[in-house]
Amino acid sequence: MSVPAAARGSCLCGAVSFEVAFPTLFCAHCHCTLCQRAHGAGYVTWLGVLHHQCHIESGGELLTRYASSDHGTRSFCSHCGSTLFFESTEHPDQLHIVLANLRDPIDREPQMHVYFGDRAHWTQVADELPRLGGESGVEPV
Repeated sequence: MSVPAAARGSCLCGAVSFEVAFPTLFCAHCHCTLCQRAHGAGYVTWLGVLHHQCHIESGGELLTRYASSDHGTRSFCSHCGSTLFFESTEHPDQLHIVLANLRDPIDREPQMHVYFGDRAHWTQVADELPRLGGESGVEPV
């Protein structure tokens, strides 16, 4: 299957739309407690790109930024509440994007589980992807 050079996405209500150019840097399932609470889910799948690879097509004025930790900021649609983006001072050149908000396929499958030690006790993970955790969230477990 051929993957296009970019993927388009939006928030739940469609007011914020964006396009992401490939290649992506990674695609990973995050099990940290902040992602769990921000999304109301056991884990969230993120893809990473360099900032310049994401173009907000409409609704940029509706994006609200929230400092969810001392090193991270989440951006969400102020109309429908969809979490769309994450930025970290640990990787200032990167933008992390919620995979579920993309309508098109991306250039890779999920590659790993991060912050696996924080996973919700009620989730079951049956794949063979690497499980990373520890203090940094990305150490082999």
